[in-house]
Amino acid sequence: FQGQMTDLIYTEKELVQSLREYIKAEESKLAAVKSWANKLDALTRVSTADPEGYLAHPVNAYKLMKRLNTEWSELESLVLQNPADGFVSNMSVHRQYFPDEEDETGAAKALMRLQDTYQLDSEAFSKGKLPGVHSSAVLTVDDCFDMGKTAYNDADYYHAVLWLQQALKQLDDGEEAVVSKADILDYLSYSVYQMGDLPRAIELTRRLVAIDPSHQRAGGNLRYFEQLLMKQLREMNQDYQPPSEEPIQLGTYSRPKDHLPERESYEALCRGEGIQMTEARRSRLFCRYHDGKRNPHLLLKPVKEEDEWDSPHIVRYLDLLSDEEIEKIKELAKPRLARATVRDPKTGVLTTANYRVSKSAWLEGEEDPVIDRVNQRIEAITGLTVETAELLQVANYGVGGQYEPHFDFSRKDEPDAFKRLGTGNRVATFLNYMSDVEAGGATVFPDFGAAIWPRKGTSVFWYNLFRSGEGDYRTRHAACPVLVGSKWVSNKWIHERGQEFRRPCGLTEVD
Repeated sequence: FQGQMTDLIYTEKELVQSLREYIKAEESKLAAVKSWANKLDALTRVSTADPEGYLAHPVNAYKLMKRLNTEWSELESLVLQNPADGFVSNMSVHRQYFPDEEDETGAAKALMRLQDTYQLDSEAFSKGKLPGVHSSAVLTVDDCFDMGKTAYNDADYYHAVLWLQQALKQLDDGEEAVVSKADILDYLSYSVYQMGDLPRAIELTRRLVAIDPSHQRAGGNLRYFEQLLMKQLREMNQDYQPPSEEPIQLGTYSRPKDHLPERESYEALCRGEGIQMTEARRSRLFCRYHDGKRNPHLLLKPVKEEDEWDSPHIVRYLDLLSDEEIEKIKELAKPRLARATVRDPKTGVLTTANYRVSKSAWLEGEEDPVIDRVNQRIEAITGLTVETAELLQVANYGVGGQYEPHFDFSRKDEPDAFKRLGTGNRVATFLNYMSDVEAGGATVFPDFGAAIWPRKGTSVFWYNLFRSGEGDYRTRHAACPVLVGSKWVSNKWIHERGQEFRRPCGLTEVD
């Protein structure tokens, strides 16, 4: 979450300041010890030149006693003084807020998610060349190696290959690094073998053996890979083809399939590809002033309504939230933001999941006049009652934050999802965009190929259920990963109860 991350930035600045103070203290301590040493050096030179003559002088005899009794003890305590104490205690105070191993892994996986969704090769990423970004943030050899190792430890050899290859390339281009070439080749060759590319695995393992002939695993692997390849070639009656010299880039290997059936169409929409907004369809979309069927709240100032999609009908309202209202909502939500949870369909238990990465908080109408005003505005515009709606949910998606394709309503196979609310299914979704997003972060509908881009202060609205109460399965939608920026939204899920006369049933199941 962006807010907590900004706190960490200031924490780090404070720690650097504290580190500087420690260095200063350490330097002044050393200077004091040095001046003692110089003074004593001069003294002992004189005293050892003629010990008898030196001690013949009563003052020298007294000063020797004093030096050995008190001054050396003072020197001892000076040397024992630890200027690091302040810095260390400062570290311990802040450490409780530091990210942990899981956070670091999560951040690495977020980068890989962005890499996949927006088809960015590791090099563009490593050089910080992202769409819409003019500042550069670069990844070193060691950063790339750590990314690769994170994927490797997760048995995700596809990404391991991409990042280890990038680490190797930067190392070969002469960049300094802590990690050795042998280590990179060790991980890379095994990952390539796991991707099923034996010729290349052999070539990489040979490079490893050439660098480190005594590498125990490499020799064994090489013999194993070579035997395996010979066996395969014999079985397929083929000749040995030397591996391609081309570096391994995006597209060299195909990405393994995962749990999401519409993965490709979803990610294409996030990139702005495959959008089914034809000219014929666009000609059926209009914009209008909407007064909520002469609702008193909207008579003097009707709201601007634009069609985003014809069927299912999705509309966008302009100038719905003012900047002041947005700031107030964010301010109320920030202290309460917690990692968003999803309901496990098998157990019904709420858990966190990789397919929903955001922070969210729920706000009640009584908390602040602004929340109440927004709720009333939603009621006036939609003509639906918000009495039975869920609280206003505020969500923040940081970089890599996403919510993969999902339905807002509960399907036939999970009849108990909203049972405890006692207000029926989620009939409609009202989604407010509370920030602009530099890159990524669209709301997409893979079923019919729509992509709706966040525009601060605007809101979109659609029905999840037909008038009959049947679910409209076309409304499966997703929040694309945020590539650059921070995405703030708030949403109101409106339920069936109380809408009986506001949205009466139709004559067929799919009216």
